[in-house]
Amino acid sequence: MSLRPAFCWSPSRTSTTRFLSATAYRPSPLRIPLDIPPPFPVAKTCPESSCSCPPTPPMPAGLPIDYHQPLNGTMAAYAQQILICTGQRDWASRIEDDGKHHAWGHLARGLKRLLGRGGRFADPFNNILVSNSSFPPSSTSTSSSPTASAFLFPSFRYFPSIPIPPPDSTNAGTGLSTFVQAFLLPKQLSAMAESLPETKKVELTRKPALASHFTDAMDLHHSPVILICGHGGRDKRCGVMAPVLETEFQSVLRAKGFSSAGSDGNPIDSPGHAHIGLISHIGGHKYAGNVIVYLPPGMMMKDSSTSHPLAGKGIWYGRIEPKHVQGVVEETILGGKVVTDHFRGGIDRSGNILRL
Repeated sequence: MSLRPAFCWSPSRTSTTRFLSATAYRPSPLRIPLDIPPPFPVAKTCPESSCSCPPTPPMPAGLPIDYHQPLNGTMAAYAQQILICTGQRDWASRIEDDGKHHAWGHLARGLKRLLGRGGRFADPFNNILVSNSSFPPSSTSTSSSPTASAFLFPSFRYFPSIPIPPPDSTNAGTGLSTFVQAFLLPKQLSAMAESLPETKKVELTRKPALASHFTDAMDLHHSPVILICGHGGRDKRCGVMAPVLETEFQSVLRAKGFSSAGSDGNPIDSPGHAHIGLISHIGGHKYAGNVIVYLPPGMMMKDSSTSHPLAGKGIWYGRIEPKHVQGVVEETILGGKVVTDHFRGGIDRSGNILRL
């Protein structure tokens, strides 16, 4: 579920007046294409896998993978992504319709009521990407004080217990409102909000002091996070591709010395551990497999005291098949390079969108 602006400008939606000339346009022979270096280290292509990997599963009839459209720039522009921990591996097409009897379902619905169209904190220029994930929720929730767990990127935080509204709530709950104001609102409003009344501007701006209410929040410094769109209830392509990719990422990372963070007693964040999970729809099922790699701000190059070149960034990849997993691990997670021929876009810790 992406809480996007109701209307986004695009060239296809803009009426253009054309002035015709009797003289045909000819490009100037002196025009030199700009050669702008990428804002991060890159590898042009994903290296061939040197190990045995499973074959790419066949796609459902009538749902082929799009191998033709360039991937750069196909990532949805967003300010933050919140990953709700559900412990499930697939969800209803609209995630806010799922989890009717679970705390995580109430969290998705509460966020939509607060941030979606007509909500108290609705802001068309603050796009919060709300995703369900297969990561298990914390066990701290009780029936008397229900809470849900979530990760937040690119601020790289884990919240084990976010207060959620009760099922019959109409105001989404004061505890959840506090969470939204503390972490999900923008620090500075878009210039397009200048015409709003001052009281509304204040309401739509983040209140950092409220973060003190969430004393159990944890910052991620070391463990990379690999997210694979596996939302088969939305589009079967990702649902077919994701489980194979998940198993292959687990195998390759294990061979590189990583174990699963947050499971089997492992800490949520530490060097040598990685999070690998399935997530709900992020856009672009036709580019399956869709993979997001978040590299935490404190991540170091393996067996080195050098900071990771992509630390604090989220990198979106498309058209990832099992044969590409080893290359993504070696080039991006271990080598600090973006694989350009699979790159859909990215985001840095300040929320700036990354493009080539």
